[in-house]
Amino acid sequence: MKDYGIAFIMTQSMFCALPIPCRAWKEEARSKMLLFLPVVGLEIGALWVLADWLLGYMNIPIFISGLVMCALPYLLTGFIHLDGFLDVTDAIGSWRNLEERRKILKDSHVGAFAVIWCVLLFLAGFALFASVPEAADRRILLLVPVISRCCSALAVLLLKPMGSSQYASSQKNAPMWHMIILAVVLAGCLAAGFLLFGKYGFVLPGGLLGYGAALIKSYRSLEGMNGDISGYCLSISEFCAVAVYALL
Repeated sequence: MKDYGIAFIMTQSMFCALPIPCRAWKEEARSKMLLFLPVVGLEIGALWVLADWLLGYMNIPIFISGLVMCALPYLLTGFIHLDGFLDVTDAIGSWRNLEERRKILKDSHVGAFAVIWCVLLFLAGFALFASVPEAADRRILLLVPVISRCCSALAVLLLKPMGSSQYASSQKNAPMWHMIILAVVLAGCLAAGFLLFGKYGFVLPGGLLGYGAALIKSYRSLEGMNGDISGYCLSISEFCAVAVYALL
C-alpha cells in the first residue's frame, strides 16, 4: 500500500505543476503511477471550473477570460502534454519513413510543423472560450481532464509500447484491476456528465472521440505508444471537448 502512496506523489510531481509538500521516487512504484492520472485530472478540472467562475464573478472582459481559460490547463501541467503534442506533430508532419519519424519524435528541437499547429491550437482554443455562451454549464469542465487522462492511462497500458517508451515496464507490471478501475472511472464520468449536466454531457464523448481519432492517427504513423503520443492525444481530446462545450 505504501507504494501506491509513493506512486501518487510521483504522478503529482511529474504531471502537475502544482506544488507538493513532499517528494518521493521509487522505481518499483512506476507501474502504479498511471492509476492516479485521473486524480490529477480532477484537480486540474476543479481549478479550471473555479477560474471560470472567478472570471465571471469579477466581470473580466471576455477576451482576457478566453486567454486565461485556454492557457490554464497547460500552465497547471507545466506544458508537459503540450511538449508531446509538439513532438508528435513534427514527426507525423514530416511524412518521412518510420525510422525517420521516430528519430524526429525524440529530437529536442522544435520544427515548423510543431510551431504552426501549436499556434493554431492556442488560437482556436482562445476563440472557443471567448465564444462560450453565458448560460453554459461550466461545471462540465471538472470532468474533461479526467476523461482525457483515463484515456491516456488505458492507451498506455493496452497498446504496444515503443521500445524507448518509459512506460514499457508499466504495461508489463501493471495488474489487470488497474485497467478495470480506469475503465470504470471513464464510464462513470461519461454517465455522470449526462445525469448531472444534461446536454453538456455531450462534451465528454466529444473529448473521448477526439482522443480516439488522434490516437488512431499517431499510433498508426509511429507504430507504437509512448508518453509523447499520450500528450498529443490528450491535448487534442481536451480541445475537442472545449469545442463541443463552446458550440452547444
